[in-house]
Amino acid sequence: MTTANGTAPSALCRADADGRITFELTEAAGHPDARVLLRRAAAKGSPAPDEHALPLEPAGDGRFRAVLEAEPALAEGRWDVLLVREPGAEPERLRSGPRDLRALLDGHLREWAAPVAVRVPYATQDGQLAVRAWLRPAHAETGHIDVDTRATTVTGRLHGAEFADDGLVRVRLRGARGRDVTVTPTVDADRRGFAFTVDHGELAGTEAPDAPGYWDVYVLPSAGAAPVRAGRLLDDVAHRKHSFVHPSVRAGAATVWPYYTVDNDLSFDVGPAR
Repeated sequence: MTTANGTAPSALCRADADGRITFELTEAAGHPDARVLLRRAAAKGSPAPDEHALPLEPAGDGRFRAVLEAEPALAEGRWDVLLVREPGAEPERLRSGPRDLRALLDGHLREWAAPVAVRVPYATQDGQLAVRAWLRPAHAETGHIDVDTRATTVTGRLHGAEFADDGLVRVRLRGARGRDVTVTPTVDADRRGFAFTVDHGELAGTEAPDAPGYWDVYVLPSAGAAPVRAGRLLDDVAHRKHSFVHPSVRAGAATVWPYYTVDNDLSFDVGPAR
């Protein structure tokens, strides 16, 4: 269904620092029981997608408003934002209007308690409105990444956890070939800020790899603690893989490239020299 002017319905949204998101439709929904519906693709083994319905209420000037409160937290993933015009109607994707994300810009400067729940509204490649959500027991937020010819140095900060004296950083090769490179971080006095350096030669080995290998970065607040994935989540960028690009460098017969994954997690791509 389209609106009266022949276009798909659209919504603007505003994100607050506490995780609250307000959606406003630019045209009337038309039914008192209209809803905004957030839908996440069905998890593996689940018969139905996750859904979260929000009532639409008049907001003046012919607009309607729906509010996603900070709690309960959304499960981690990508949530489509849809309009259900009336009970039983087929949900329609909402086009993205303006998104006010200013409150998210300095999220990395705040202290986040466990569990760490993050939400960032964004526009898909075809202009539809969606929300990227992360929900993790703890999180290691990366900051500055300095790549030189021999090593990469990363600064960061733990949220939802703090370092013990035996904390470490583990860089793990993904897949069946999995092996680890373990690094002892430098930890700030508050037990949350940290920095670590990864030697490119340790990732590349002494021989050229015959296929790319992907190494994922984890922080272990203590030697026996559950690994905490390192990445950059605490700002207004839903997808940073192609916008935060770091240089690649030669390491013997290999190339080492630190990069952010599609989930904004920090990894290293190590492959044949190119």
